[in-house]
Amino acid sequence: MVDWARATGFHVTAAGKGTKYLPAYHDVTPDDVWKHYGLTPEEAKAAGMNPQMFNSFLDGTKSAIEMVAIANACGLDVPTGGLSFPPCGVDDLAHVLRPRDVGGQLEGRGMVETISSLERDGRPVFRDLRWGVYVVLEAPNDYAAACFKQYGLPTDTTERFAAMYKPFHLIGLELSISVLSAALRGEPTGQSREMRGTVAAVAKRDLKAGEMLDGEGGYTVWGKAQPVAHAVAVLPIGLAHGVPLKRDVARGAVLSFDDVEIGEDAVTGMYRAAIGAA
Repeated sequence: MVDWARATGFHVTAAGKGTKYLPAYHDVTPDDVWKHYGLTPEEAKAAGMNPQMFNSFLDGTKSAIEMVAIANACGLDVPTGGLSFPPCGVDDLAHVLRPRDVGGQLEGRGMVETISSLERDGRPVFRDLRWGVYVVLEAPNDYAAACFKQYGLPTDTTERFAAMYKPFHLIGLELSISVLSAALRGEPTGQSREMRGTVAAVAKRDLKAGEMLDGEGGYTVWGKAQPVAHAVAVLPIGLAHGVPLKRDVARGAVLSFDDVEIGEDAVTGMYRAAIGAA
């Protein structure tokens, strides 16, 4: 969708996806994840569902990883404070996901963001995009802005911003498109072209020295999207698994490499080099 928008001549103001989100989800652990999916532990076990994996979908980690991947592939920026998950339905995409200087919620143009299908009080968002993806467009000129209205696109109040979206993305069922694109046309579905962001490990609760971090969707940390400029020393969520803490870390704190006992192996070295180069 970003490629389509740019090839058509539009400026990409925002791109991302929808999900079910409330701030309290950052603290959820595998022990209480199933109630948020409307399942019993027995039903989930019978279906072969992994509680830690599904918890990473809920606690914000998966959204952070996906949005940072999009930022790095598409040359978009990660919000300074991490994803804010604004409640937003499809009719309001162009209104909410525009820069603050024109009345929206974005800190600037060309950002990634995940929108929530729930209002902050838990009520469902009207015409939510929980299962889909979107791109917000800015008209490059008056003619394009006029066409937004003429062609029926929902616009913001300035009529300069409009949105396109897919209500569903079929995850593994669309894998054949990636395989065929790579095999027949020699092009990837997506690849990192520059380091715009990373995903930092954040403490889910007060952690004590000696505790072992358990990575994505676990009991100790969740992943928060961060711009590279703010992430030089942070511990990425991908390396926050099976490593012990050297000191206490307060709930909500972003972990750093100095907080953990971690070896300087090839993966760690490559990450530090990439962050440093960015």
